[in-house]
Formats: sequence, structure tokens, C-alpha cells
Amino acid sequence: MVSERVRWFARPETLLLAATLVLALAVGLALYALRPTTLTIAVAPRDGTEPELIQAFADALQARHREVRLAILPFDDVRESARALRDGRADLAVVRPDVELPGNALTLAVLRDQAMLVASPESAGIRTFPDLARRKLGIAAHRDADFALLRALLGYYGLSLVTDPAEAGARNAVLLVTVAEEEVAAAFAAKRIDALVAVIAPTAPKALALMAAVAAASRDGRVNLLEASDDKALIERFPRQQAVTVPAGLFGGRPKVPAEDVTTLGTSYRLMASRSLSRTAAADVTQNLFELRTAIAERTAAADYMKAPDYETTAAATSAMLPNHPGAIDYYEREQQGFIERYGDLVYLLAALAGGLGSASAWLRQRLARLRRERADVVLDRLLEIVGEAQAARGPEAHAALAREIDGLAADFVRDARARDIDARTVNAVAIAVEAARSTVAESRRAHAAAS
Repeated sequence: MVSERVRWFARPETLLLAATLVLALAVGLALYALRPTTLTIAVAPRDGTEPELIQAFADALQARHREVRLAILPFDDVRESARALRDGRADLAVVRPDVELPGNALTLAVLRDQAMLVASPESAGIRTFPDLARRKLGIAAHRDADFALLRALLGYYGLSLVTDPAEAGARNAVLLVTVAEEEVAAAFAAKRIDALVAVIAPTAPKALALMAAVAAASRDGRVNLLEASDDKALIERFPRQQAVTVPAGLFGGRPKVPAEDVTTLGTSYRLMASRSLSRTAAADVTQNLFELRTAIAERTAAADYMKAPDYETTAAATSAMLPNHPGAIDYYEREQQGFIERYGDLVYLLAALAGGLGSASAWLRQRLARLRRERADVVLDRLLEIVGEAQAARGPEAHAALAREIDGLAADFVRDARARDIDARTVNAVAIAVEAARSTVAESRRAHAAAS
């Protein structure tokens, strides 16, 4: 006999509910897989342009509902942000490679280049780096990390950087003098400095202002911008630095400054990612950074300095001294994964789930059909048995018991027929068997009564 529990599972409403639950589970899995990826980014220096830039980037991602979001972890110094990436506390970080370069860091983008600009009025007679010996070099806006870069460059030319005037008379000493930005022209006029150095983005407004101050200190407006002519050797010597070319006429003026292209040593602030970050996530961050440049630029001019790292071939990009993340290269080379590549496993899982649901439904239908047939066979077999038993039954109690059993079998079959589709031939066969059993019981009851 088919149990009530099996009947409940076989009801159309139950099957519909099960299909709805499976579909809801599949949708939930899809939404989970397609949810935005939140990455932690370590940002420094606190007084630099990078915090504002990254905050604008994070806000743009949020406002436009992009597939990646940023959780900002601020630090005072780039050493701390680099260590956060190295220690696994951040997925991304603003890094200045010449200050601290984590072993697991790969470049996504250059946020801004920093060039070491060493300039002097032409009348000072300083045309090459060795000419700085026993001269006074002024420095305006700077950070502590800039001193290491300056010492490295001067040391390459056999010069030593000193800050004590008592040491300035040494043969190869260069005296470093701190001056305020607004006092540069006055410092030249008072002979407090002979040249000026700044580690700065060449196109930054401050760089333009400083070069204008040097030009103002020159009688004819001519400025000598020192060139690191051995730039390739310098990069081999200091692999965490980079060569930066200042285009002729970048700073304007008459005559133009510089008169010709000048190559100098520089560094960069980079957006770097952990080596463990997936290619897809790295490509998404890089793509959004440049796609949202216009929106970011509405908040900060620092967006104008962002650029892709320089490389000639894919092999060179991934094997450079400052290697790039393969995911970023995917974006630059337009080889990002499409929807199928990204979510193929999920699509396959959903398809398999749907197929499994269909197979399970078909199996359940077949099983229920077999159970219905079995139930009909049981009812028919018992009714035929009752026909035989009724003929041999003696006494009203035996006839009444058989009549009750016939009614029970008929009622049970009717309930099952209402819950499930049963073919007409089976229904007719059961109806005939019920009628035959009842007639046999009635005739046997009358015959027994007459005999009594």
C-alpha cells in the first residue's frame, strides 16, 4: 500500500516546491559567485597625493557598482604600506620600490613618476653632476626617502652629500641646504645655493613653479637641467630606480627649459598587488583604474599622472627588474578572460544541477507510476480473493467484515486516483472488481440467510 508520506511527495505542489527550492539555491550560488570582490589596499604616504587618489578610486567603484571594491588601510609611510602587503594584511598597496619593495609585490600601474630634477642658472657654470663638487645644493619640497635617492645618484659620480657647512670644503662634498619653495629665487640671489634639487613629478604644478624660480634667478633665463647620461648603467646599479626623460620645453620659458630632452634618475609610486592575487582580480582592478580615470580626475589631479608601466614585450613585462602582475598584462594586452572563462565552472555546475534535477524528477515520476500500478494490482488481487472468500463465508459477521474491507479498498483507491493520474482501463478494472466483490458478498449473505 502506498504510504501517506509517499503520496505527499508525489503531489504536484510538493514537486513544484522542490523545484522552486532548487532554483532558489542555484540563483543564490550564482549571486554569491557574481558578488563584488572586496580587496584591502594599504595606502601611504599620508601627506601625499595617493590617499586622495585611492579614495576617489574606491568611491568611483562603489558609485558605479563595479565588480571590485576597495577597503582602504591607511599608513603614514610607504614602508608601512609595503610591509602590509608583504605580511598579507593587504591585497594591494601603494609602494615606492626604492624605499621598500616587498618580495611578493607585482606592479599593476604606475600612479606617478618621480624624477630627480637638478637645475641651476646657466651663469653658475654647473652643467654636469661632477660640477656640483664644493657647491651648495638647495632642496625644497622633499621626503626623507628622497635623500637616499640623491645620495645614490651623487655617489655614482663620486660625490658625497653633507649637511654640515664645516664639511662643505671637502674635495667632493656637496652641501645640502633646505629652502622654502617660495624662497628659492631669493636663495639664489643671496648666493645661499648654487643649484636646486627636487624629487617630483615633472609635470606637477610645484615642479613648474620651482623651475620658474630657477629661471628667474638667471640673468638671461637660461637654466641647466643636469642629465644622468649613464642612465642605463645607473639602472643596472640601482635596479629599483628608473630612468625618466624630461621632454624639451616641458617647463616653458624663453629660451625653453630644458633646451633638449634630458634623462635623469627617478623613482615611482606604484599600485602593486600580492603575487597571490588572481589574474582576474588584478585585471579588474587595473581596468577599472584606467576606465574610471575621468571620474577620479574630478576629485584629484593626481589621476592625470597614472600610466601603464613601460615594457616592450609580454616577456619583458613579467621578467623586468620591477615585474608586473600577469593580470595587469592581460588588461594591457587585451587578453582578459571573458564571461565563459571566468564563470564557466559555475555555468557547468548550474547546468549539471538542472540536469540532475530533471533526471531526479523523471526517476520520481517513474517510481510513482510503478507504485500506482502496484497499488492497483494489490487492490485488484485482494478484490478477486474476496470474491472467493465471500462464496465460502458463513455468518453475518464474516460477510460484514468482507463488505467493510471492500469499502476500504475502494475508498483508498479513489483517494489515490484523485491524487495521481491513473489510466481509465485500470480504473474500470478496479470498479468492475469492486462491484463483483460486493455482489458476491451480497449473494452469499442472502444464500446463508435462506439456509438458516
